[in-house]
Amino acid sequence: MMKVLQINACLHIGGTGMIMEGIGQQVLNAGGESVIAYSRNLIATGPRSASRLIKIGSPFDFYRHVALSRLFDSQGLHSRRATLAFLKEVDAYQPDIIHLHNIHGYYLHYPTLFDYIQRHQIPVVWTLHDCWPFTGRCAYFDAVGCTQWQQGCETCPQKEHYPATLFWDRSKRNYRLKKACFTALEQVTFVPVSDWLGDMLKHSFLKDQPMRVIHNGIDISKFRPMPDLQAALRAQYGLGDKKVVLGVASTWEPRKGLDDFLKLATLLPDEVCIILLGLSEPQMKNLPANILGLRRTSNYEELLGLYTLSHVFCNPTYEDNFPTTNLEALACGTPVITYRTGGSVEAIDAETGLVVETGDIAGLYEAVMTVVSQPKEQFAAKCRARAVSQWNKEERFKEYLDLYNEIHEESHHT
Repeated sequence: MMKVLQINACLHIGGTGMIMEGIGQQVLNAGGESVIAYSRNLIATGPRSASRLIKIGSPFDFYRHVALSRLFDSQGLHSRRATLAFLKEVDAYQPDIIHLHNIHGYYLHYPTLFDYIQRHQIPVVWTLHDCWPFTGRCAYFDAVGCTQWQQGCETCPQKEHYPATLFWDRSKRNYRLKKACFTALEQVTFVPVSDWLGDMLKHSFLKDQPMRVIHNGIDISKFRPMPDLQAALRAQYGLGDKKVVLGVASTWEPRKGLDDFLKLATLLPDEVCIILLGLSEPQMKNLPANILGLRRTSNYEELLGLYTLSHVFCNPTYEDNFPTTNLEALACGTPVITYRTGGSVEAIDAETGLVVETGDIAGLYEAVMTVVSQPKEQFAAKCRARAVSQWNKEERFKEYLDLYNEIHEESHHT
């Protein structure tokens, strides 16, 4: 019976939290044991995990780590006491495989963690949800066109971006320390969740490590067309017969394209409106009349209804890996327009969406008008079929189980 330990910054929230839970369920279904270690769970009344849970550190540990990282550009180099306490629980569990997700997030002292893994010779699967593991500090570098990560970081152009630092720039030291820690593992398989990130990995200091791309998936039984909700939602939000361009983000940062939606709104005709889901209260103030701003919703039916009633889902992201919002839209029968950014383009094909060059507002407008000028029915069935055939989370999670079995079998024959 295989014993798997997954480690991630968050539980039940965001794509990484839900992916981790789904993989754990697959392990349990196969007769294995699953333990999930995490730092934060922002949904106090969220779903119960099927896996056994271990919380790493306290709120004090987290905020102390944040403060010190802001001061000294040392994300991942604090919380040593919390990490050591966690490793005592790992000792008691004795996992056959450790599966890392986001180890950044102000909760782990990663040199201590990696020293432990190396000393105990535990096989590692590491899913890469962003670029942080092979840069001096940043999670993404596309928006500023930085290529320092290929040779060695220093003088970071994104000091103010996550993980932000106020004074020091220690990207050179961070890069060297990560390289030393992460390349020292003798039994590790890196799993980028997009072909794009796999290509980035091949140009990084991790290029000689084993790698296997496993795309993200979604629950296609949950994300599905909900036509019965359209009339009520159109009435609730006063949409009338307007064609809707939808944008969804858990947090609308500049890299998610909020400014581009504002520019797009100035070009759209009266019969087309924009709905942006996930805005904060300050962001919802002073929106133009043709943008309906909504707070993030925990009501899945409302989310499904908005995906379904929208004529097109628009994702003008400047930095991304493989956004699950694209998959959710497709599963609800809605075509996707995305910038040519990271792995975002991998979700669609010529029959289910359009790709626009990053930052091209005129191109974005033309793509939107091309889609909304055609009947939604022309796309719906093809979008749903692509989601079902390509992005079923059960199939993607099974790939992890197959990988676990390969590693487990190999480790028992060496």
